[in-house]
Amino acid sequence: MNKTDLIDAMAEHAGITKAAAKKALECALIEIEGALQKGNRVSLVGFGSWSVSKRAAREGRNPQTGETIKIKAKNIVKFKAGAD
Repeated sequence: MNKTDLIDAMAEHAGITKAAAKKALECALIEIEGALQKGNRVSLVGFGSWSVSKRAAREGRNPQTGETIKIKAKNIVKFKAGAD
């Protein structure tokens, strides 16, 4: 299922227009993204939760040359599916 399929399904199940479903989905995604950027955890009971985790700096290798490179530390988003 892609974003368009999800919008179509939301519109059908909720009895709203596709435009309204698209706006609702985009607003939800914007709010989830905003919370994660602030470092907060987002949890939807029965679905799953998103959280931000820090990945430490590390060394890697360029596969073409074999040269050692430094990979910077960064924050990543993790998703854990709910029990249902």
